[in-house]
Amino acid sequence: MSTLLHGDLKLTIIEARALGELSKVNSVLGLVNLRATKHWRVTVSVAKTTVARTRSIAATDNPRWNQQFDIPLAHTGVHLEFKIKVGKGIKIKVGKGIKGTAKISAVIINTGDPINGWFPLTDDNGDPCENSALNIEMKFTPCGQNSLYSQGIASDPGQAGVRNTYFPLRKGNALKLYQDAHVPEGMLPEIELEHGRVFEHHKCWEDICHAISEARHMIYIVGWSLRYDIKLIREPSRSLPPGVDLTLGELLESKRAEGVEVGLWIWEDKTSFNKMGIKMGGLMKTYCKETRKSFEDSYITCCLVGRQASKSFTRVERFLTGTIFSNHQKFVLVDTQAAGSRRRITAFLGGLDLCHGRYDTPEHRLFCNLDTIFENDFHNPTFPSKTKAPREPWHDLHCWIDGQAAYDVFLHFKQYCRQAARKEKYLDALEKLESISRNLSPYPTESADGATVVPEDDSTLRVSDEDGSEKWHVQILRSIDSGAVEGFPKDPGRAYAQNLVCSKGLVIDESIQRAYIQSIRSAQHFIYIENQYFIGSSYAWPSDEKAGADNLIPMELALKITSKIRAGQRFAVYVVIPMWPEGNPNSERQVQEILCWQSQTMKMMYGIIAKELQERGHGGAHPRDYLNFYCLGKREPIPGENPASNVDEISKSQEFQRFMIYVHAKGMVVDDEYVILGSANINQRSMDGSRDTEIAMGAYQPHCTWDREHPRGEVFGYRKSLWAEHLGTVDGIFDDPASLECVTEVNKIAEKNWVKYTAAEFTVLQGYLLKYPIEVDQNGEVRPLHGYETFPDVGGQVFGRDSLRIPDIVTT
Repeated sequence: MSTLLHGDLKLTIIEARALGELSKVNSVLGLVNLRATKHWRVTVSVAKTTVARTRSIAATDNPRWNQQFDIPLAHTGVHLEFKIKVGKGIKIKVGKGIKGTAKISAVIINTGDPINGWFPLTDDNGDPCENSALNIEMKFTPCGQNSLYSQGIASDPGQAGVRNTYFPLRKGNALKLYQDAHVPEGMLPEIELEHGRVFEHHKCWEDICHAISEARHMIYIVGWSLRYDIKLIREPSRSLPPGVDLTLGELLESKRAEGVEVGLWIWEDKTSFNKMGIKMGGLMKTYCKETRKSFEDSYITCCLVGRQASKSFTRVERFLTGTIFSNHQKFVLVDTQAAGSRRRITAFLGGLDLCHGRYDTPEHRLFCNLDTIFENDFHNPTFPSKTKAPREPWHDLHCWIDGQAAYDVFLHFKQYCRQAARKEKYLDALEKLESISRNLSPYPTESADGATVVPEDDSTLRVSDEDGSEKWHVQILRSIDSGAVEGFPKDPGRAYAQNLVCSKGLVIDESIQRAYIQSIRSAQHFIYIENQYFIGSSYAWPSDEKAGADNLIPMELALKITSKIRAGQRFAVYVVIPMWPEGNPNSERQVQEILCWQSQTMKMMYGIIAKELQERGHGGAHPRDYLNFYCLGKREPIPGENPASNVDEISKSQEFQRFMIYVHAKGMVVDDEYVILGSANINQRSMDGSRDTEIAMGAYQPHCTWDREHPRGEVFGYRKSLWAEHLGTVDGIFDDPASLECVTEVNKIAEKNWVKYTAAEFTVLQGYLLKYPIEVDQNGEVRPLHGYETFPDVGGQVFGRDSLRIPDIVTT
């Protein structure tokens, strides 16, 4: 009988014995023998889903790993399986290299009692081998028995932030939260906070521009894409400093001429090309080679950095890693005025792509100002270039950090650059960075063996008063591995001590996923998510369960809801995603495959919630009382005559004066007291740690938590401001997102907006929030919204379809 293991597993895989005996049995079956074997490794799995892997070690009869793991589980299975496998450099005839298997009952594990000792191994035929065994120690703590999850991260009396992470929680920071690239004065309503304060709508690109113009020592930009000709300030809210009314490239060149060190570290899309007058933007349209060429005649260091793989990988594995995956992290580092003549480092991070199509405001214009504000910056990849269509509006989330957490971003940047500087042409840039680091950063560099030292909390780097209402606790989070950064310890014991995972020749920082898991488990009232993708927990999908999108986030959300249903408490999850992934959903296979994975994720979650409601006898309740998905869209009248000249076709989106607002955000608000945002999507690429490289932050204000009452600090104001943008109102009912009344009202607006959006006659919406075009019944069955099996105007199946031509690892 299957058992749900939902909690934290502390595991040590110590050693194995008498593997030579097992090899003799396997050789009779036609498998490899011990003499042919080069390495052993152990994989740990639940219901065929791998949850941990040891490093590979040299093969002996009695190999010893002594490797520790902290494993979050949200899996249903009969056993926890340990499989000893053959490492690299061996050809397997049959059996897929499995040399022995030990199983431990999930029922026994779920008791929470310590488990240790030798567990017998069976051979590939399932028969026991007399002396072969695996020595392990483990202790499983179910979520319901873990006091860590009895209150939110912000309400934790220990104020330790997310546990088991590489970077600790930093206290005494300043933080600004941004929505979209720019918010003009008066565009959004006032949001009242506690103590008579009002939420301030900060202006991201304008702040970045001013920060660059005021830098005296360093400007470093790390991004997925960057373009020379982008203008950061287009609708200024304050007077411009001299020389700021320039393109980004011109501004950076002017700062370099002043003697400021300027470095651009841009992801290198291997399919991008710019030689002999031939320009190709690459499959991802980043135009990275064109960007580098734009800075060729300047003294600015423009480094193109491919997604680098571990040196232990084969040549083919390194090629595939560099081609399939990206450096998706996005941040800006500058020096800023501190007390007296001192300077300090501050950081911007989020969905920060300083390139075409990203500038937008909460107005999300479709047709207006195309020849002024959006001049030379029209972007809509859904349609061919000579099709008359609206621009694609862009919604995003960003932040600015001042304090020790910004120095953690800088420390991460140094690790990243040191690895990239394996290319000789970047060594000069690295030397300049090290010089700046010695002058501006108090951090030590590394230990004797080259591993980075992460400093303890340093009160001298705090920028806010201990009792100040503006004080923030901030923690830097990552998804990255030792192929992409330098400074991770090679010894598994030291890596574990720094909360890193050793697996198959890699050392991995997976703290972004850990932060999502802990904050979901700790949530008490509601969760609000905005993300470009929503894919995960494929091991529990109705089909395609082997797709490999094994991150726990969707399952954790579903289990959080079911735990609240069992406790008789209200809880709500709101998820805002794009109507479809960027591109043409009707003709691009990868878009359809992503939609397929997304629909499987939704089906899995609603099925779990509906089953819990039925088992608890809540006949009148509906899964959508607890979980809802939305997208954003806009209708806008076309100004003037707007003649369709030099076009081959007029799109239906142009004809009906409507288009989706693309959600590029990567953020989550929990209980109005804790926020995560950064570059990481909710999919396996971003959460795995060994695929796309990502950076994010988790933050809260220690004086604005649920210790007293519903907090009304900056996180509350941020969430209410986002809802004001999407819902077109600041109704008091939205102050309590957990309530059924709030869920009902949000759904009412979203459903009315969908009707208005899809109507043939032009109708202005209330805000932008749309019901995602699916139907959910009380049994949790999910299907496309009746009459909208394909997307309005552009086509393409809402539920998508699997593509046999694209490897799942690309789209999950």
